[in-house]
Amino acid sequence: MSSAAEKLSAEFDPITIEIIQSSLSAITDEMFATMRRTAMSSIIYEVLDFGVALFNERGELASSGSGIPGFIGMLEPGVAAITKKFDADDIRDGDIFMLNIPHHGGVSHINDVVMILPVFSHGALIGWLANKAHWVDLGGAFPGGISPDATEIYQEGLQLPGIKVIDRGEVNQAVLDIILINSRVPETTKGDFWAGVASMRAGQKRFLSLAEKYGDDAVRYAMTDYLALGEKIARAAMADLPKGAFTAEETLEDGRVIKAAITITDDTFSVDLRGNPAQTKTSLNSSRDATFVDCQMIFKAITSPETFGNAGSFRPIELLTDEGSIFDAKYPAAMSIYYETSMLLFDLLWKALAQAMPNRLTAGHYASICGTFMGGPHPETGHVHGIVEPQLGGWGASKEHDGVNALYTGYHGDTFNVPVEVTEQRNGLMVDRLALNEASGGEGERIGGKGILLDYRILAEDWWLTMAYTRSETGPWGLEGGLQGSTNYVEVVKANSEPVRYSACTAIPLGVNDVVKVYTATGGGYGDPKKRSREKVLEDIKNGYVSKERAKEIYGVDG
Repeated sequence: MSSAAEKLSAEFDPITIEIIQSSLSAITDEMFATMRRTAMSSIIYEVLDFGVALFNERGELASSGSGIPGFIGMLEPGVAAITKKFDADDIRDGDIFMLNIPHHGGVSHINDVVMILPVFSHGALIGWLANKAHWVDLGGAFPGGISPDATEIYQEGLQLPGIKVIDRGEVNQAVLDIILINSRVPETTKGDFWAGVASMRAGQKRFLSLAEKYGDDAVRYAMTDYLALGEKIARAAMADLPKGAFTAEETLEDGRVIKAAITITDDTFSVDLRGNPAQTKTSLNSSRDATFVDCQMIFKAITSPETFGNAGSFRPIELLTDEGSIFDAKYPAAMSIYYETSMLLFDLLWKALAQAMPNRLTAGHYASICGTFMGGPHPETGHVHGIVEPQLGGWGASKEHDGVNALYTGYHGDTFNVPVEVTEQRNGLMVDRLALNEASGGEGERIGGKGILLDYRILAEDWWLTMAYTRSETGPWGLEGGLQGSTNYVEVVKANSEPVRYSACTAIPLGVNDVVKVYTATGGGYGDPKKRSREKVLEDIKNGYVSKERAKEIYGVDG
C-alpha cells in the first residue's frame, strides 16, 4: 500500500468504506433497473441483453451490475478506448460517448452499442459509468446487422468510432439523425438510445450524492480498497485450484481445430491460445477483448462465483493470443456472430479444466447462444420490426447431479427468455409449441439436462430469418464415460414442403404459416450409463426424458 493510501486508510473508518462499497453496487443496480424499464426492444427489457458498470477515475471496473457478464467485462477496455482517443481537456461534465467497433476496444459486435459517461465532482473526474446493450438494427447489408455470411465489418452496420453524442449535456442531433436514418427500426433505436442515457444519468445522480455525502476522497479510496479486496479474494481462492497445465481441443464443423492451454500456478491463471486458426472471411471471429472476457468468466466460476467482481478480481489472469486469429481478429474482420466464437472458447476452457475439477464443473452444455433473428411487418399494424432471441438449452451433468433443463449458457448471466405472451402480442408471431427437446443423448450415471423445442409460426408475408448455431453436428461432451448430448439446429417448414434443416442462414424469406422450429441440445452425461439406478431410469421414462427403446439400449433397463 502506498503512503498516500495508508494515510487515507487511517482517515476513513472501515464501516464508512464498506457502506460506500455497498452503495456502488446499489448504483449499478439502479442503472440496470432504469434501462430495463425504459428500453423499447424486447431483447433489452425482456431478455435483458445488456450490462451496466461503474469505474474509478482510472477506468478500472469498480462495480458490475446485473446483466450479461460478457458485456460487463468488455466495458473496461471501452472506457480505455475513450481515454486513449480524447485528451483529458476534451472530456467534460455532461458528455456521453458512443462506440460499437469491436476491433477498437470494449465492443463485441456492431449491434452491441456502448455508451460511456464521465462523472465529475467538484470539477474533477471521479469515475465513469457505462452501458452496453444489443440494439436491434443499425443498418448494414443484412436485416438486424447479423449474418454468418458477412465478409467484412462494413456489411454489418453503421460504425461509431468513439464519438461524443452528447456534449456537455447537449445532444448532437446530427449524430443522432445519422444513427436513426441508418436503422431499419428507427423508433426502437431512438427509444433504446434514450434508455441508455437515462440509465447512466440515474447512476450519475446517485454517484454524485455518494460523493457529496462522504466526500470525493472517501469515495476514491473506497473504490481503490474494493479493487484490492477483489484481488485478495481471487488470490486466496487460487490456493484451492489444481496446479499444472490443462489442455483441450475441439474440431469445428468446418474441420478446423481450436485448442486452449491453461496453466495454473500459485500466482497466475495463464491462458494460451496461440496456434489457433486465422481470422476468417466470415463473421465467426472475435476480438481479444471478447476473448479475455471468456477467461474472466471461467476464472470467476472456479474461484469465487459467490462474491462481487471488479478489476481486482481478474488481476491473476494472463492471456496469450496471435494477432489476426479468430480469437484476436483485426479490422476490418466481420464479427456479427462473434458470440458463437466466444461461446466455443468458453466451452473449450471449461472442458480443459473439467477433468481436473469434477466437483466444480459439469460435463459440456449446449454451448451456443443460438441467436435467432427474425423480422417483418406486424400482422395487425403493418409496422416493420425486428426481434432477437437467444435460446435456452441443456446443461451437462455433474458428479453429484443431473444436468439442468432449459437454461441459458454460462455466458448469459441474468438473461431471460421472452415470454410466449410477449412474443405473440408485441412481436406478431404465434408460438405453436415450447417444450423440452426429446432427442436422445446425454445419458450417463447422471444425465444431461434437456434442451428445448420451440415452434414459431409466421403470421405475415415478407418476414425473414437469420441464425447461426454451433454444435449443430457434434453434441456437448460427456465426462467419465457419460454420453455426448444432442445438437442445436433449426428446421424451416413451409406449406406443402419438407422441413429444411439449417445450422446457419442469412435473411431467408418467410411467409404466412411458415414454421421455424428451434431445437437446442441436451447437455453431456456424467459417468457410465450402466451405473444409473433402475429406479431413476424408470423415472426418466415416465418423465419423457428417454424412450423405452433407448432405455433398454443404453441402460439395459426394460421399461
